[in-house]
Amino acid sequence: MSGRRFTPAFLFAATALANAADEQTLPEVSVRASAQAPYATGATRTDTPLREVPLSVQVVPRALIEDIAATRLDDTFDYVSGVARQANFGGLWDNFSIRGFTGSENTGAGYLVNGFAANRGFTAPRDTATIERVEVLKGPASSVYGSGDPGGVINVVTRQPQFKPAQTYGFEVGTRDKYRVSADVTGALTDNVAGRLIAVADHEGSTRDFVNSRRFLLAPSFTWALGANTVIQYAGEIQRYTVPLDRGVVAVNGRLGAVPRSRFLGEPNDGDIRLDSQSHQVSVEHDFSDRWKGRVAVAYRGGSLEGYSTEATALQADGRTLTRQRRYRDFQSDDLSLQADVTGRFETGPVGHEVLLGVDAYRFGVSQNMLRRNPSAAAPYAIDIYDPVYGQTPPTLLPNTNTYERQTNVGLYAQDQIKLGERWRVLAGARFDIYNQSLDNRLTGASTSQHQTAASPRLGVTYLATPTVSLFANAGKSFRPNPGSDASANAFSPEHGRAVEAGAKYESPDHRTTATLAVFEIRKRNVLTTDPSSPSFLRAAGEARSRGVELDVAGRIGNHWRLTGNFAYTDAEVTQDTRLAAGTPLSNVPRTSGSLMAIFEDQAPIGQRYGVGAGVRYVGTRGGDAQDSFALPAYTLADAFAYWQASKTVRVALNVDNLFDRTYYASSTSSVWVMPGAGRTVRLGVQLSY
Repeated sequence: MSGRRFTPAFLFAATALANAADEQTLPEVSVRASAQAPYATGATRTDTPLREVPLSVQVVPRALIEDIAATRLDDTFDYVSGVARQANFGGLWDNFSIRGFTGSENTGAGYLVNGFAANRGFTAPRDTATIERVEVLKGPASSVYGSGDPGGVINVVTRQPQFKPAQTYGFEVGTRDKYRVSADVTGALTDNVAGRLIAVADHEGSTRDFVNSRRFLLAPSFTWALGANTVIQYAGEIQRYTVPLDRGVVAVNGRLGAVPRSRFLGEPNDGDIRLDSQSHQVSVEHDFSDRWKGRVAVAYRGGSLEGYSTEATALQADGRTLTRQRRYRDFQSDDLSLQADVTGRFETGPVGHEVLLGVDAYRFGVSQNMLRRNPSAAAPYAIDIYDPVYGQTPPTLLPNTNTYERQTNVGLYAQDQIKLGERWRVLAGARFDIYNQSLDNRLTGASTSQHQTAASPRLGVTYLATPTVSLFANAGKSFRPNPGSDASANAFSPEHGRAVEAGAKYESPDHRTTATLAVFEIRKRNVLTTDPSSPSFLRAAGEARSRGVELDVAGRIGNHWRLTGNFAYTDAEVTQDTRLAAGTPLSNVPRTSGSLMAIFEDQAPIGQRYGVGAGVRYVGTRGGDAQDSFALPAYTLADAFAYWQASKTVRVALNVDNLFDRTYYASSTSSVWVMPGAGRTVRLGVQLSY
């Protein structure tokens, strides 16, 4: 279901090799994998080598995830160019932009797991325990995945069962009451069935007062080789995540730092927001021949979000009194998806083809019930930001929102990867989508609906200039439906984007080092903006543009050094809006950003191997809200880490993030919702592998 698509016969060979390996002595020292992967199946849904794909694609492999001891998906964002943190709904889910553009909450834009949309509905910030690699696919991906933003999409590939028995247990402790226990057990259940079970229990404090998170995760999976030509795969995930909804600190007169980064401006007695989610993916892949194969896959994702919160509304004229609103949320979502495709290879004379023909569909439903009470002069439910006093009597809440939204989509797509001689590769694809959406307001009895269609073509060309250098260019279109309705109760027109990109890729002769340089321009229209005749409503009239340059480098230098680095220049701004001036920068998108990480590894005098490394992360100044009324300052963070492979079974790691304890601000929604980043964090982990 994920990773490189393989023939079922490979499974039987893998079983034999695993059994043979059990009879051999394992090497005392093993070299960790290259920092870049040669394939990213999410880019084309095929096994095309990355150097031949006419798109900018970056991969965060498992080795890098372990180097930085990442436990959440957003820990990896700094190590890919053009990916920026966005407001994460008070810490309740992952949100990011690629090349300046991000999807709205609950739309499914930008985030896939094994090729299925994974952020429609309510899912906690993703844990890395189940992740094999993270594929960042730049540019429009609508030609194969449908609804999405033109900046790109992230595809998370999960860890699959292995026939060779293996067990890994992890134990980690850290500052601010951090502790984590994990287990990953895999192996053959029968001659043709392999299973895997991943479990996590995690408790994490934070730089923020009163904010602690807890996570419990269980992820079973299996692979069943049903005969010589058919594979059935299943991957499941059940999770509970609890954390207070934390809107962060405030900017006073556009200035940050007036209150300490630890200051919590909600109410501790509100308790946690609880997110419960489950996902299940099943796929069947069959080889019709050595050139043709078919695949059918089904995915279900259900989620719920429930709890109380107290959230800032406005800072008063005295510069210290913050009015707040108390809310209760009870949200539920269900998402059912189907994919079916056929891939095949053939020739027409001297021209080679690899074709992909497919259909997919989804049905998504979301229920949102909210109670809240707006502050008033008589009952402001306020707090002094400099001298907070908690424990006020909470106001009685009143019904505010009670809606049920339904979305259905059917998409047909076709793609042809054409081989013209030894040097030229052409990627041509197109997709047609039929989208329906309805929204029932249970408080007013009103209903709205829309029916939309969209065509999403993509064309790319690669020239293999030398055995190590390839040049590429591409152009594509994207679409994304806008849920909701305007002042006249009419559905919004969907967003449409178009993008062009060109660049060069390098892969060293030993395949251990890669680099990608890309330039791009993206334009998007029908962005939701305020209706000037009815300011409390929106209309689809805005336009935005992003253009820039990106560089990513990863790999090994000699026998001892591993490097990962990136740089991005992103000029993302509003070009048309009813309330914002042209040229207003898109919020939370830095014009310049980059990172560099280096690790030195060698044989240890005691034990097997050791590694010592350091990294630096830079994020430039960003607009703090849609109006660009204040700015999030630039920041530079330093990290340090080390590991010691004491034996084949024991690995010890030490990670220090934000080594110099810098105060910085990761993202914001408005001047009263600004999220500080974490202070210095020290973690010590032990991994036992058998």
